[in-house]
Amino acid sequence: MKVLKYAAFGMLLIIGMSCSKDDDKVDQISGEGTLKIEFDNAYAGSDLLLGTSYPGNGTERLTIDTFKYIVSNISVTQEDGTVFTYPKDESLFVIDESDNDSRFISLPNVPAGNYTKISFGIGVDQEKYLQGAEGQGDFLAIATDAGMLWSWQAGYKFIRYEGSFSSDGSTEETAFAIHMGSHGSALDNYKEITLDLPVSAKLRTDIAPEIHIVADLAGVLNAETILYLADKAQIHVDPVKSPQIAVNTSKIFTVDHVHN
Repeated sequence: MKVLKYAAFGMLLIIGMSCSKDDDKVDQISGEGTLKIEFDNAYAGSDLLLGTSYPGNGTERLTIDTFKYIVSNISVTQEDGTVFTYPKDESLFVIDESDNDSRFISLPNVPAGNYTKISFGIGVDQEKYLQGAEGQGDFLAIATDAGMLWSWQAGYKFIRYEGSFSSDGSTEETAFAIHMGSHGSALDNYKEITLDLPVSAKLRTDIAPEIHIVADLAGVLNAETILYLADKAQIHVDPVKSPQIAVNTSKIFTVDHVHN
């Protein structure tokens, strides 16, 4: 009987070790895959619709005609703290609310892993800008075609936010335009943002997770500093209000969900 017991115990031990090895194989993560990102624009919690009137600060009401911004320097962090930074020259995009395809970014050749954070920049950093016009590659033409460049010396427009507004004090529709960017190398308005994911993005060679990011446009004028369009409806190269817009814009992004 003891021999039978020892034999049964040995069989269970062998089976357990075999299962453990199989589990190790399942848990091994290797290779590369594709990470997808969707930028979904909203206003005060509702889907952004161009040409629609929305409440602004105080009694102001806004009708938004244009909303574009530059996304750059995308990186993702795994649950063990490993950071993968996408190649800088391939990590420049114009998100345009009027162009639905522009809202979806696909990044191939990302190491497989379980990612818990995503980081990205709004605008073009000084390192890239100081490479000169010849150092911008294809993105210079893309930004120019999208109207995201004042001139080469003046620099990129990081966001374009345009439309019209009215208020109790002025019921007549007045045009507004907010073009925020770094002013050459004299004033750096580039901001980087890091967002926690609500669940891990489980990227594998055969699984391409999508991170769904929402940009709530209402915060451009009130996320930290409250700005009234009646005070200044045209904000371009402004040494005071432009940095305030930059900080506000850096706070409008959240991760809504992750598709695995």
